[in-house]
Amino acid sequence: MTARPRLTRRGVLVRQALWVGVGLAVAGVMLLLGVWQMQRSMDSGAAAIAARAAEPPSPLLNHIHTDGTFDDIYGKPVTVTGEYLPGQQLLVVAKDGTVRVLTAFKVADGRVVPIVRGAVSSRDAVAAAPPPAGVQTATGLFLPGEGDAEWSVASGELGSVRMPLLAQRWPQQVTPGFVTLDAAGAAAQGLAAASVTLPQGEKSLQNGSYALQWWLFAAFALVFGLKLAHSVGEADRRAAEAEAAAEASESAPLGAAANVVRDAANGAGREEV
Repeated sequence: MTARPRLTRRGVLVRQALWVGVGLAVAGVMLLLGVWQMQRSMDSGAAAIAARAAEPPSPLLNHIHTDGTFDDIYGKPVTVTGEYLPGQQLLVVAKDGTVRVLTAFKVADGRVVPIVRGAVSSRDAVAAAPPPAGVQTATGLFLPGEGDAEWSVASGELGSVRMPLLAQRWPQQVTPGFVTLDAAGAAAQGLAAASVTLPQGEKSLQNGSYALQWWLFAAFALVFGLKLAHSVGEADRRAAEAEAAAEASESAPLGAAANVVRDAANGAGREEV
């Protein structure tokens, strides 16, 4: 059987580059598919957040219980009835100087709900928008406490709505979250609507797992392409070794015959002498 001719060195390099290129191309496609799948996961989470915020308002006290437990209510519109406590009001000052007005709202069982009534552009404007007196029904989004602010604020003010600080400053039991009034409620009190940061929804676990699978496939494709390129080089190396061995075996008999002739000639010469 005729042996298959060896590739030239350039041919080996070309074939190796081809396999590496194929691996990179396949891996790139799979990486893009993973990014697309992850984006779908994030979009589904954002859609779930928006859907929660658009639900009809429900009574807050039906969802937060006196023993400290609460239902899945963060990020949803709620209503709550009670009275504002003007003596328990704090200013929440943002990094850009915007001021949110946070006032305690006492409900029938004695607990207080922190309510962001709205926002003003400066501290001086707060006095012009006192909380309404008497029993009120407030409507807004119920939100979890915020994290630490990264900027400093004046004494007696807050940089963010932190529930542990409110529990320390106010004597009543504080609910495990606060309400930010909707635009209509803020405007009724002479305030601008305060900005809200909605709690992050859970991303689609299914889409997230699909993204991870695509990225694993991409890594496998790249490794497989490199392995095939290495195999091409190894096959060429083995072929070169086999060729060298064959040449050595072919030249061995010729060398032995030459040695016999030379020895015979030397023997004849000795006999003549």
